[in-house]
Amino acid sequence: MRRPAAALAWPRRPLGARLPPPAAAACPRAMAAPGSLRCAATRPAAAAGRAAARRAATQVPEELLSDPELREAAGALPANYNFEIPKTVWRIRQAGAKKVALQMPEGLLMFACTIADIIERFTEAEAVVMGDVTYGACCVDDYTARALGADFLVHYGHSCLIPIDATQGLKMLYVFVDIKIDTSHFLETLRFNFAPGASLALVSTIQFVSAVQAAAQELRPQYRVCVPQCKPLSPGEILGCTSPRLAQDTDAIVYLGDGRFHLESIMIANPGIPAYRYDPYSKVFSQEHYAHERMRSARQDAIRTAARARCWGLILGTLGRQGSPRILQHLESRLRALGRPFVRVLLSEIFPSKLQLFPGVDAWVQIACPRLSIDWGEAFSKPLLTPYEAAVALGDIEWQPTYPMDFYASQSLGPWTANHGALQPPGRPPKAKPPTPLVPGDGAEGTHGPTDPADTRGDVAGVQPHRD
Repeated sequence: MRRPAAALAWPRRPLGARLPPPAAAACPRAMAAPGSLRCAATRPAAAAGRAAARRAATQVPEELLSDPELREAAGALPANYNFEIPKTVWRIRQAGAKKVALQMPEGLLMFACTIADIIERFTEAEAVVMGDVTYGACCVDDYTARALGADFLVHYGHSCLIPIDATQGLKMLYVFVDIKIDTSHFLETLRFNFAPGASLALVSTIQFVSAVQAAAQELRPQYRVCVPQCKPLSPGEILGCTSPRLAQDTDAIVYLGDGRFHLESIMIANPGIPAYRYDPYSKVFSQEHYAHERMRSARQDAIRTAARARCWGLILGTLGRQGSPRILQHLESRLRALGRPFVRVLLSEIFPSKLQLFPGVDAWVQIACPRLSIDWGEAFSKPLLTPYEAAVALGDIEWQPTYPMDFYASQSLGPWTANHGALQPPGRPPKAKPPTPLVPGDGAEGTHGPTDPADTRGDVAGVQPHRD
């Protein structure tokens, strides 16, 4: 499905320039909507007092920040990785936690024992390292943490996709692990490869969002730069299943990070815009390609086959919080309304050999990770659909010429996505009104999108990035 990346030229120069101190990270869930901020002078005194009290209650004490023993212990960790050790210790002390569970992706597990030792030395809590695979923020495993007797969970390396008030029974702390990089080389590389005045969209994973923001500020005098946001994610942040649609005049997507998984998400959402990747570790800058037509053809074939299926299988992912019970309930109600028999299966990992143990199921819908179907669907003997693809197969929506990457987006196509307004629990306000379908077509049979990906650049739906 992919062609090899074409390496581009980048300038050689002595490295080592340091990134300015990153701005404090804030939970995207807590960010105010545009236009909702009020001048401090007009805020009622009582509200201002409460806000000040909250800040004082959550602010790490200076004596802890300057504790020489804690600073020495934290010095065992990489200096350019911000594990927020003082904040973690303070929050654990505040909560009076007795057992702390640490969850992190495999790339950070090498630091888990050091962090656990620091926590046990500077708090009254016992630390437990959760070693199960963690693919993303959707894998927050508060259920296992509670089963282990933990009363506090620290999740490293991802943004707060699952709200902290949704993890009942234990306190939660997200540590983004902001990574400082050599932004001077990154900036020179972009200036070397793009002419002044070009329109660039800068995106990354949460670890490099502060670097993206700093780079955008430096580039704006010469380029039209946007740092797009797909709420509830932070500006510039993308997930493997959730990315914004960009304006049609965007000349290039520039992804800062290693690997392609997250980059492919925004490439799928914007097939007509050239995409580039800057690896901050190897300092290699390359143009990346994606086989859009092959992917769309494969997914439409699976949808056509599933549309004729009699018995359906609904898989609820149990790897952390990957599975959405509300999406499961929505799909169940649709299948009941259509008179289609179905079976529910709970799985933490979805393999072809596992699904072959259910020969009576004609088509599967997995409520776990949409990319499992997009990337590996052809490896399964029966159609393995995403909830969006199931909606197309069941006639609830027409096939979209640009494949939607909106699984966690607040503004999404329909109730087969995790944060769609119709699926919000009681007491929460509905999300933004979803965009209308771009192109009508036969939902059961599927309609191919434009053969030239550039033709889709005029189709702009969902979140519109603003320009400063």
